[in-house]
Amino acid sequence: MSTGTPTMHQARVQQIECLLVLAEELHFGRSAERLGLSQSRVSQLIAELEARIGARLVERTSRRVSLTRIGAQFAKEVRPAYHGLVRTFARARERAMRGALEELRIGFTGMVYEEITAAFRTLHEQHGITVHTHDLPLGSPFTAVLDGEVDAVIAELPAHEPELTVGFRFPAQDQLLALGSEHPLAGRDILDLEDLADLDLLHRIGDAPDYWKTARTPPVTPSGTTIPSTTGITSIGQGMSLVASGRYAMLACRPVTEHHARTDLRFLGVRGLEATSQLGLVWRTDHASPALSALAGLLKSTG
Repeated sequence: MSTGTPTMHQARVQQIECLLVLAEELHFGRSAERLGLSQSRVSQLIAELEARIGARLVERTSRRVSLTRIGAQFAKEVRPAYHGLVRTFARARERAMRGALEELRIGFTGMVYEEITAAFRTLHEQHGITVHTHDLPLGSPFTAVLDGEVDAVIAELPAHEPELTVGFRFPAQDQLLALGSEHPLAGRDILDLEDLADLDLLHRIGDAPDYWKTARTPPVTPSGTTIPSTTGITSIGQGMSLVASGRYAMLACRPVTEHHARTDLRFLGVRGLEATSQLGLVWRTDHASPALSALAGLLKSTG
């Protein structure tokens, strides 16, 4: 139902633009030239705006053009909103031309490190892109990004699927062996890969590719001896609790072991597993975007 009260959508943006330019030029001819319109069209737009407002906004004489008191007050009040609208349109157009997103959905299968969150903050400050994080199953690093549920994942490598692109590789980390503090091998300073055959190594449960699971939980030692792995886990926390019971062992990268330091656990180096754990920013090749490239660039600059 119409109440007769003018609404914002009725006052066309072009009408407001005409008034603001006229307020600066105080001349219909110069205003028309600046706006790329005919002088009669400028007069028509001002008259339409006055009809919407219900008051005369511009005084016209043969000698001069001036704003009425109402017109001057209206121009003063509407100018900030108009310029804000212009900036909003300009940012939207820029994003459209760049193909950028206002937000990114980033999945994680583990911890979110400080340098990652710092890059997220910079991405928002410099590019206006907000990052929303999503926890993913520990043993399913790529399913969500392949299905389009997230725009990218930060997950352990490798990622060999042809549909995936690794946009950034974090510095490689040592893999350490987590053992219960009372385990017979816990008193050693370092272990060999062959020692893993004497352990029951926890594995990740999920639909990760076999090559990825092998990298996380090797099935055999270098000599070909089988490494037992009878139990799966769905989270690092669950794994640490099982390891603390003394029955199992687990491989994890150094930052994770430092985060989960506790008195009932020991973390030992393993010869041959130095610098064998690496995170990557991974996205679908056909879903690449300037926003993801910007994030990869920021991670590189903070790495």
